Amino acid sequence: MDAEDPLSLERQVCFALAVASRSVIAAYRPVLEPLRLTHPQYLVMLALWESEPLSLREVGALLHLDAGTVSPLVKRLESLGYIERERDPDDERTLRISLTPEGRALRAQAERIPAQMMARLDLDAEELAALHASMTKLISAATRRP
Repeated sequence: MDAEDPLSLERQVCFALAVASRSVIAAYRPVLEPLRLTHPQYLVMLALWESEPLSLREVGALLHLDAGTVSPLVKRLESLGYIERERDPDDERTLRISLTPEGRALRAQAERIPAQMMARLDLDAEELAALHASMTKLISAATRRP
């Protein structure tokens, strides 16, 4: 196949992103296993470590996920004893999610994850920052409404 073919699989950004996403998430698996977390659960915990309590809707918005995707993640984290869910006393329709003491304590272990992942991916802080900036720009462009 012609290397200049605009439809060459290897030239497609969507293909590179899909493979990179699967590969990076797979690289997280052994790092997260000792914490008993999957990658999506880890993202929920990151949101809560940053700010809590959060509503289910707020978690979904932060992670760019719908409530139907976030809800099972939250239920599993609750079964692990990392979070608790309760109705907002000001609005019974709103489910508030908070960390348990065990969930807060887990943060100390999780603080080692970024360095472990930089080593696993063979990236230094500068390379990681540049990659993050590029991805953030791409996400912004892809989610912009015409």
